[in-house]
Amino acid sequence: MVKDKMNHLDEEAVLLLNKGKRGFFRLIFGRTTVVVLLLVIQFGLLFLGFYRLRDYFVYGGSLLLSLVMALIVVNRPRDPNTKITWILLIMLAPVFAIPFYLFVDKELGHRLVRARLEEINRETAGLLPAQPEIHRSLEETDPGLAGLASYLERTGNFPAWQHSGTDYYPIGEKAFEAMLAELESAKSFIFMEYFIIDEGYMWGRILKVLEQKAQQGVEVCVLYDGTCALYKLPYQYPRQLEKLGIRCRMYAPLRPLVSTHYNNRDHRKILVVDGRCAFTGGINLADEYINRTHPHGHWKDVALRITGEAVRTFTLMFLQMWNTEDRGMEDCTRYLAASAPVDAPGWIIPYGDSPFNGDNIGEAVYLDILNRAQKYVHIMTPYLIIDHEMVTSLIFAAKRGVDVKLMTPGRPDKKTVFALTRSYYRELIEGGVQIYEYTPGFVHAKTFVSDDTTAVTGSINLDYRSLYLHFECAALMSRTPAVAAIEADYQQTLTKCRKVTIEDCKRDRLGRRLTGWLLRPLAPLM
Repeated sequence: MVKDKMNHLDEEAVLLLNKGKRGFFRLIFGRTTVVVLLLVIQFGLLFLGFYRLRDYFVYGGSLLLSLVMALIVVNRPRDPNTKITWILLIMLAPVFAIPFYLFVDKELGHRLVRARLEEINRETAGLLPAQPEIHRSLEETDPGLAGLASYLERTGNFPAWQHSGTDYYPIGEKAFEAMLAELESAKSFIFMEYFIIDEGYMWGRILKVLEQKAQQGVEVCVLYDGTCALYKLPYQYPRQLEKLGIRCRMYAPLRPLVSTHYNNRDHRKILVVDGRCAFTGGINLADEYINRTHPHGHWKDVALRITGEAVRTFTLMFLQMWNTEDRGMEDCTRYLAASAPVDAPGWIIPYGDSPFNGDNIGEAVYLDILNRAQKYVHIMTPYLIIDHEMVTSLIFAAKRGVDVKLMTPGRPDKKTVFALTRSYYRELIEGGVQIYEYTPGFVHAKTFVSDDTTAVTGSINLDYRSLYLHFECAALMSRTPAVAAIEADYQQTLTKCRKVTIEDCKRDRLGRRLTGWLLRPLAPLM
């Protein structure tokens, strides 16, 4: 047994070494280096131009301009924390911060993307049928949740569904097995949309199935975020998949031109098979998500499989994102045929969030759960970089007598982000919120569960990027079997966690506390 364990460790070490070598050579000698160098040169020229402008600023003029810009920032419809960050930068370094703010505020890089998404939303509006009878049944059972359901339908065309099954997977390995089984049974189409795809065991197994299915005539579409081309996949990887019969697109690949478009990433995790089942959650397609490799200890992640009528929302969300990278518009109706209803209790509302829709839907759902909770709200999140409203809601719920627990990683994947996460601990603990760190490794799951009735799982972290800047997705559930499964998993995972106390916060390393303290004002821009 010891020999087998050593062989497994040797295999894991070889996988990490080979992946590291591929990533290193791709980064140094590939297209990424050229693109990054060109971007650095452009940023350098921009800042050089800003620096030269300082000669034309007199103290009084600079102060007046800073005050005018600060007033403009205050009156813009932004998150208050983001306003504070911009005002701080403008007052400290107006020559650099003012042009940078104008560049971001005018959306010079993503106006075309916003216009394209608005066009797609108009063309697909009404493809998911309104179902007033479902809403009435929800109002009779849970009027509070019915209000949230109305909000989701009005802001994003995300209707509530019944007759849909939910299966919860408390670890990546189990989810991977279920995903493979569904992929192997595909008869018509496979849609995959993921933030990260990385070459290795997990993606290799999936790719083999996708290739076989494409040869059998199944339509296979793969969409992944363009940051993968930096060091995980070759830039021409979509063409490689096309040769296998797999349609593939990158969302917003990095190009040698400075643009605000790169700030908005496709962070969604969606798998749809034949319109009859859909997966979402925190799991990307890389080996650490199934604990094949262990870069940050044991990787705790979760997934949800939905069957039945609610799958149609995930199908449409994929098609909307897929079409942003193409000038034409595919006929979506042929993929949205009503799925066979499933004999299952409860309501499901799959939903997405976009940085361009004017509503912070992901945050709104989380806040609504916190504000309506009566007994408990239990949360898993890999990152905790939140605004004043979220801090206030967490503490207010705790002071109302609600059992509010936050579970975060014990071993971070990014040290600066972890320092920022810990910078919120003391304030929350003093407000009555309980915080636990997962000692075996890294928590990447994003779950809310409340009062044995309501739960959310999906791709939405408790950080600024997920809540304000990225494309995200999740599923809101009421009184489905998965709600109890998520709470049971939470209680089981708590046994592997360490409770954080005020004394722990006081004993935290000075360097980490100082890093969090310095980065906190810049959190909305990270």
